[in-house]
Amino acid sequence: MDESFLQYRKRQRNLIFVFLVIITAGFFVFIWQRFMTEPLPPSPEIERLPVIKINFEVLQSPLLQEFQLFEEIPPFEGEIGRENPFLSY
Repeated sequence: MDESFLQYRKRQRNLIFVFLVIITAGFFVFIWQRFMTEPLPPSPEIERLPVIKINFEVLQSPLLQEFQLFEEIPPFEGEIGRENPFLSY
């Protein structure tokens, strides 16, 4: 029983060592990426879109006066929906 306990402790110590090596390597990669690489170049200026001018004089045209309005739609008569819409037909 003493040998299995010693093997367990040895394997536990090795796993802790591997874990610390991985954490240290990740930390160094993070530091290298953060501080050792060149900063990104500044973004280019965004061109402004031209100002759009709307000519509202067109709405006063006599051609538009000849149009007829739509008929008023009557309200719905009858039952709306089903009692339980999630049931299949």
